[in-house]
Amino acid sequence: MKSFPPYFTWGAAAAAYQIEGAWDEDGKGPSVWDQFVRQKGTVWEGDRGDTACDHYHRYDEDVQIMEQLGLHAYRLSVSWPRIFPEGTGKVNAEGLAYYDRLIDRLLQANIEPWVTLFHWDYPYELDLKGGWLNPDSPKWFADYTTTVMKHLSDRVSNWITLNEPQCFVGLGHLSGEHAPGMKLPMAKVLQAGHHALLGHGMAVQSIRANSILPASVGWSPIVAAHYPASDSQEDRDAAMQAMHAVHPNDVWNNRWWGDPIVFGSYPEQGLRAYGSNAPRIKPGDFDIIRQPIDFYGCNVYNGHPTKAGPDGKPVLVKFPQGCPRTHFLWNVTPGALQWGAKFLSETYQLPLVVTENGLSCNDWVTLDGKVHDAQRIDFLTRYIRALHTAIEEGADVRGYFHWSIMDNFEWAEGYKHRFGLVHVDYETQKRTLKDSAYWYREVIKSKGAHLFESAIEDEAREELTLP
Repeated sequence: MKSFPPYFTWGAAAAAYQIEGAWDEDGKGPSVWDQFVRQKGTVWEGDRGDTACDHYHRYDEDVQIMEQLGLHAYRLSVSWPRIFPEGTGKVNAEGLAYYDRLIDRLLQANIEPWVTLFHWDYPYELDLKGGWLNPDSPKWFADYTTTVMKHLSDRVSNWITLNEPQCFVGLGHLSGEHAPGMKLPMAKVLQAGHHALLGHGMAVQSIRANSILPASVGWSPIVAAHYPASDSQEDRDAAMQAMHAVHPNDVWNNRWWGDPIVFGSYPEQGLRAYGSNAPRIKPGDFDIIRQPIDFYGCNVYNGHPTKAGPDGKPVLVKFPQGCPRTHFLWNVTPGALQWGAKFLSETYQLPLVVTENGLSCNDWVTLDGKVHDAQRIDFLTRYIRALHTAIEEGADVRGYFHWSIMDNFEWAEGYKHRFGLVHVDYETQKRTLKDSAYWYREVIKSKGAHLFESAIEDEAREELTLP
């Protein structure tokens, strides 16, 4: 029976704004998301994260659930404005005390905390000063990191600097779909992105300088994934070529974000694509950005089947009518995880950790009091099997974090989507383990071998004859 390496980390993830609630309690300052959700028309049905899953008050119950599932690790994020209500200056001791309690409870349950320093809830007071557009923003982020390190690194070893820069830069500053809701020219968007990369580098420096325990450091970008439409070498090459590409009118790519961190430069194809919109770079910037990292995180949800055109260049293949889609209407594409991991492994030569993967289903509690999410189980089986194939083909993958541990506030989509292993009734805050939670427990217990067992007991089905 196939299985994953014995050192492999099995976990689940969530983010502060999406689950904590307590948006203005115990001295916490407002984030850009606290402000964004109060603007008419920004979020589906006017939903807000003010209470969300009330994890701030119910973390003990939630950690008990994680413990029952046998999670090795839990990826959480620290809310910057909960630590610094104004982004800088005075530290909020009550905010730090909350993360003390949460991390202590995780360790008590033998669950390793993986801490993300920035998962989009930028302090609103700093946004008024320009946010990521302000050249001082990297230092603001580094100072916040230093405070977190001095307080939590005696118990936390695994750190992630930024989550999905393509999203908080692209959706937050280019399309305006996410907080802070800006629609800026590409030159300013890329400058904000450059400052975020500087923030990453300064944060890594702070982690190395201040960590009490030996630190393992990485980051978590989105993977713009492509996979071959056939097994031909031409299509395989075309899919890899597509993952190297940078296009002039968007930020949804891999190399523009990864190259500065690993190689200390922007890719040539990116500089050609963006042209005069490329950011202003000061001497020494790449020395700051290019700090040694221990793992390359990757968030993968879907990808594009790709073939070689007559000239060998990649061509996107149209999805067939009626193809499988999630509740988010994202296509179900297990090859995205296999080939995304293969691309990152070959390009950056670093250990990989899948820091997010999952899907939104139209889940509800059925009359028997349970949540039967067979599609989630099938989706995850396909994707994690594909990840196993990437490992067999040489990718050095060290862990997998399901997104997410529980249903939560899905940014501009509000509470429309349910990504969790645990169902949350937002009116009563009742938690209900879904079928996928019990299934994931068996996956973890078996070191992944359960993935390769039959998901459906065919012999239990009554044979039917179609007309």
